[in-house]
Amino acid sequence: MNPALNRIVTQVRATALRLWQWASAHPWRAVALLPALAVLYVLVLIPFTPSIGDISKARTEKPATVVSLDNKVLATYQRINRDWVKLPAISPPVVQALIATEDHRFYEHHGIDVKRTLGAVVHTLTGDRQGGSTITQQLARNLYPEQIGRSVSITRKLREAITALKIEAVYSKDEILESYLNTVPFLYNAHGIEMAARTYFDKGAGKLDVLEAATLIGMLKGTAYYNPVTQPERAVQRRNTVLAQMAKHGKLTDKQLEVLKKRPLKLDFERQPEPLGPAPHLSRQLRRFLIDWADRNGYDIFSDGLVVRTTIDSRLQAMAVQAVTRHGDALQRLADGQWGPRAGFAPNRPLVQELLRETPQYKAAREAGQTEAQALKTLGADVALMKSLREEKARLSAGFMALDPRNGQVRAWVGSRDFIKDQFDHVAQARRQPGSTFKPFVYGAAFAQGMSPGEVLMDEPVEIALGGGQVWRPTDGGEPSYLPMTLRDGLALSKNTITAQVVQRVGAQRVAALARAMGVRQSKLEEVLSLALGTSPVTLREMVAAYGTLANGGNYIEPTVILQVEDRDGKVLEAFAAPAPEPALPQPAADRLLDALRGAIDRGTGAAIRGRYGIQADVAGKTGTTQDNTDGWFILMHPHLVAGAWVGFNDSRLTMSDGYGQGARSALPMVGDFFQAALRTRVLDGQVRFAAPQESFAPPEPPPGTGDPSGFSSANGGSAPGFAGGVPAEAMVGGGGPAPAPAPAPAPASQ
Repeated sequence: MNPALNRIVTQVRATALRLWQWASAHPWRAVALLPALAVLYVLVLIPFTPSIGDISKARTEKPATVVSLDNKVLATYQRINRDWVKLPAISPPVVQALIATEDHRFYEHHGIDVKRTLGAVVHTLTGDRQGGSTITQQLARNLYPEQIGRSVSITRKLREAITALKIEAVYSKDEILESYLNTVPFLYNAHGIEMAARTYFDKGAGKLDVLEAATLIGMLKGTAYYNPVTQPERAVQRRNTVLAQMAKHGKLTDKQLEVLKKRPLKLDFERQPEPLGPAPHLSRQLRRFLIDWADRNGYDIFSDGLVVRTTIDSRLQAMAVQAVTRHGDALQRLADGQWGPRAGFAPNRPLVQELLRETPQYKAAREAGQTEAQALKTLGADVALMKSLREEKARLSAGFMALDPRNGQVRAWVGSRDFIKDQFDHVAQARRQPGSTFKPFVYGAAFAQGMSPGEVLMDEPVEIALGGGQVWRPTDGGEPSYLPMTLRDGLALSKNTITAQVVQRVGAQRVAALARAMGVRQSKLEEVLSLALGTSPVTLREMVAAYGTLANGGNYIEPTVILQVEDRDGKVLEAFAAPAPEPALPQPAADRLLDALRGAIDRGTGAAIRGRYGIQADVAGKTGTTQDNTDGWFILMHPHLVAGAWVGFNDSRLTMSDGYGQGARSALPMVGDFFQAALRTRVLDGQVRFAAPQESFAPPEPPPGTGDPSGFSSANGGSAPGFAGGVPAEAMVGGGGPAPAPAPAPAPASQ
């Protein structure tokens, strides 16, 4: 024990011993001092009870809100699931039932009902423990459970009584009733009478009838014990007790009481989920920021009414959510066919058995003595387990982000298809191979080194010696054409053979350096040649930011979401300065690269933007598909908006089929739908153009094996159900077949 603390304890013990010896020697004097000691004890407790200022703050607490650029609420950070309603908006039977049952002399006392308290003491001393708390005392407990506590002790009752007196000194009786009814808990994450009314009867507090009011007020004696959902008989008995109390105090006639007591319990129960808002993944990230900011600046995000103004445009956010939901659902139907219980997710499949080995049920089966084969057979026959595992693993996810390249302000953020089912944020948290969406960094580095978009390379087999006997042989989906091809066309048609020759000339180090300068700043990039085909995992946020750099003339601006924090009265507490642009790619090289990516939209792998979605604005972009269709990407640039989407399974061991897995089929529809809606509603100006000059050229004949450059023809003449056309020009790896990557490079990615 600490020496100083040891001395204090010793002194306290000695003092207590002396007091006891004195009291033993002078018992009558000690008894006479008891009232004075009791008063002294109460006075000592007063500083340790909530102050009047704290009480005022508790009643007027207002949660922090996050609002969009156009002043729409995106999120509210509530401590509990509650919707405060004014007393006049609460059904009168609720108030009548409360007062009649809990505190019928409520309007006669000043926080403590002396008569009731003394009666409770007498009953407790005779073995029948009773409470004597008034509504005001109960409110004190509801508002300050930590300061007052729930223990059965004199100290707790004194703290409760002192706080009740303070509350009565500050508020009117009606204000106390309003505060009480809005703070009392009712189970199922329902706090306050409004949420309770919605939860148990699917109506607002102002529409509760006498029976419903009596049922809810009856729960206050013990919410779990008198829970009408799980204990309906007890709830009815307690409800009738409340009705009897109302009749006793003149709120019901005897005839009404007899009629009402015979009525059955009628519930319309539904849990009330906390509102997620239109951007739940972003809101959760902003919550962490705001908690840290509030701690540093002495604010409470749950009560001080802070307002966080963001760069999100609620209209674009709604369009993004709609696009991800609509096309995500269509893709899921295709995934369900691919990974059905009798197809890809059959119990005898090696991958499914691998997934089963990772379940707790498999571990339990092995610990129980089953062999591996026995355990897999047992689990594979468990219909419920297989269904649950399939729903978890074979559920496609997606991420979507859009920003204004002129200032880096994020306009839309969709972290997954459904926040409730998938809270992992695929915008900022998920790192996935970007496939051919990474290729612009290769060509950007080449243009910065003086290469021209019109420079010609041969579309032919490529073998690059890496040393140590290793050779890299990147390929495309079909046989090479053995024809000359410009760099512009190599990028537009996403040719791996051309890209590999370019990266060999400029070097992987320069490509990685440019990617970092343009925005890929958090993810680690392996500086190997296969990096050119997008083998290093990155986040969607990084990739959209990097394309934003290109759309901004080669100047990187850190993506921002928060503009300022205000107090509840609109006073700006802190404004966040816009990040300064950072030169990343020289303007001439940026202009050449952007114009080359116009070609990917006009006649390359992103041609569905023109053909299917009818977008005629000045746009440029790139598709991406990784090995075996594990990841689908698409990013589209407009002078005022850059948006990108990623699609895939959370478990990368599951892949998408050729029919829907390419970036042009999975991610492009989300972005295309989004841009189409933004242009149609004129949220986005379709007339503005990039400063980059647009060079004229004759559309090339697509080399054999690349398919129709419109993006709709299938290599085998087939088509994917639910989508216009068949497999697009880009195929497995950069528009072609697998491209084996030598060690130590990561597994190669495709277009």
